[in-house]
Amino acid sequence: MALISNEYFELAKSSCNGEYVNPDPNDYKCLYALELIKECTKLVNDAHILEPRCKFMSPRPNDLLSRQLFVEDDPLDLLFLSKQDKPWCRNHNYVPTYVWANNETVQEALQVRKGTITSWTRCNTTIAYTKLSYKDDVESIFRHHQLLNEKGYQALAYSGDHDMDIPYMSTLKWIRALNLTVDDKWRPWYVGGQVAGYTEKYKNYNQAYITFATVKGAGHTAPEYKPKECLAMIDRWLSLFPL
Repeated sequence: MALISNEYFELAKSSCNGEYVNPDPNDYKCLYALELIKECTKLVNDAHILEPRCKFMSPRPNDLLSRQLFVEDDPLDLLFLSKQDKPWCRNHNYVPTYVWANNETVQEALQVRKGTITSWTRCNTTIAYTKLSYKDDVESIFRHHQLLNEKGYQALAYSGDHDMDIPYMSTLKWIRALNLTVDDKWRPWYVGGQVAGYTEKYKNYNQAYITFATVKGAGHTAPEYKPKECLAMIDRWLSLFPL
């Protein structure tokens, strides 16, 4: 997808030395390149670049941008918006989870102890594994993948090809950094006679495999966008069939 110009891409590539997440604060050329890219992409939906960037479905969004974008109306009102009132947003689909999970009868059925929670939220951005505080918890799981692969465990790594949160190229980069042998070269995989994505398979010295796959048209949580294709993918992988 054409989100940035080739000029911006080459400028960042030549000036940032591969460090785009935590660049040198004194490298003004790199910072300038990243700022140009940010201006082009900051209002694109990270989870799926083709879908509208919508309000964050949380009663109390934490970051400034989320607060700016968040609709101040009662979330229940979103259930009754017509197509003429607002563009469709995937986040609207999440509203019923707040109604359901915060219902007293539901909480009693789930045996939630009174007083242990005030209001349930779908994404709790205060806990350590979320991206807002991720750097303070685990900076990289590369070594964990390396150890699991060395012990002979098989793995399936997949990415929605329209995900900008964790683009598929980032996933491919750490897989290729494991210095494995390509066992099955890049090729399309199919569901119902249609291309469902692309796959590549890697192996190490003790025949431990990592199968990588993109899911065509999917966003960050790929099964949410392409359930049929993802079910076929995981079913084949668990059955030891090639994608």
